[in-house]
Amino acid sequence: MNIKIIAVGKVKEAFYRDAIAEFQKRLSAYAKLEVIEVADESTPEHASAKLQQQIKDKEAERILKAIREDSFVVTLEIDGKKCSSEQFAKQIDNHMISGVSSMVFVIGGSLGLSPKVSGRSQWKLSFSDMTFPHQLMRVILLEQIYRAFRIINREPYHK
Repeated sequence: MNIKIIAVGKVKEAFYRDAIAEFQKRLSAYAKLEVIEVADESTPEHASAKLQQQIKDKEAERILKAIREDSFVVTLEIDGKKCSSEQFAKQIDNHMISGVSSMVFVIGGSLGLSPKVSGRSQWKLSFSDMTFPHQLMRVILLEQIYRAFRIINREPYHK
């Protein structure tokens, strides 16, 4: 399985980079992983709704350029469907069984995702009603993907 994570912005904090590197290393036993960071747009404080949409659309152009036509796209969205770790693993497993060889997970910028990206998604996923820093969300996503492969392979992993 080829897994690509496309995220808006860079991870600045070393402790997040260390955690991401650890899960990338662990995942290498199960999948080919690629993490792509696309540039984020500067958002002025009190930006109008129109300006916010323009910013999301600029970020969307960068995101969509990094997605191959044959990829199965999962967007992380607050309004997405929530699931347990076991359900998440089952979804990934079902897609692999059905012939999906490339899954792309998209983490938007601070304003969220443009409808252009959301519309390209086959699975809108939410981890929580809470808002997390985008850097932390990468760690959480990688941990859950790693956990999913452990579950799929019936290997122990702490609960």
